[in-house]
Amino acid sequence: MHAWAQGSQRAVDATLGGGGHAAILRDAGARVLGIDRDPDAVAATRRRLGSDGIDYLEASFAAPAALAAVAEFHPDRILLDLGVSSHQLDTTERGFTFRPGAPLDMRMEGGGTGEGGRVAARDILNTWPVERLATVFEDFADERRGRRLAKEVVRRRLSAPFGISDDFVNAIRAVLGPRSGPPDFARLFQALRIAVNHEIDTLVAALPALRDALVPGGRLGVITYHSGEDRVVKNEFRDWARDCICPPKQPICTCRGRALGRVLTKKPILPESGEIAVNPRARSAQFRVFEKAAPGDV
Repeated sequence: MHAWAQGSQRAVDATLGGGGHAAILRDAGARVLGIDRDPDAVAATRRRLGSDGIDYLEASFAAPAALAAVAEFHPDRILLDLGVSSHQLDTTERGFTFRPGAPLDMRMEGGGTGEGGRVAARDILNTWPVERLATVFEDFADERRGRRLAKEVVRRRLSAPFGISDDFVNAIRAVLGPRSGPPDFARLFQALRIAVNHEIDTLVAALPALRDALVPGGRLGVITYHSGEDRVVKNEFRDWARDCICPPKQPICTCRGRALGRVLTKKPILPESGEIAVNPRARSAQFRVFEKAAPGDV
């Protein structure tokens, strides 16, 4: 990350979180625009880092106001760290954890309905039909027993609504068996969080706009923690780096006819063992970087 930040003059940390990456970018000499949809994250980072060299915006990185602000900022670096912040995980009342007694919330914006009337995790478990729940568990958690789990959730909510983490953990154990444990809970709670916050759709919608906001030669870096997110980023970066994206059998090129830049990471950059030892939550992180074409590259 330090090497990626070097040489930057104007950088966007589009997922501010605890401000760790924003601090690295500022220390590397960049003016930083920090964006986060979580008001607690923005307030805490503002208190810790102050406003010297950092501007703040409370919004989702895919919100029209955020994308407009990024474009106006003319950045040469944009970073997306798609993980949940340690503060969110460690604050039980935010409902991102499977620790006993945690409310099933998981809304990035915090309390209230959030952007677009966002529902909480408990609302999804208590109201979504079997088919829709099964899709969440199968697609976002790679759970082959996703339909069985969806049916179990529906069966249980007929007796009592889901309200706290224990309710969902017990449903998972009923389907996956008594040997299921934290890795299973983490995977399925993550899937539920992705559904609550529309994280895949948000990423797909925002990536092209963030790329276009970069100055020529600027770089977009994305840290993912989920196979679905990484697949989106990998495929987008690959297509942007191609000269032609027309269908293979089309006789004449009708697309842009040139690459929009190049992928700087043929394989994702993974955390080193030392980093994982200090921060076990980084073990599934994958970092990919795309560099936007400069005029001389075209």
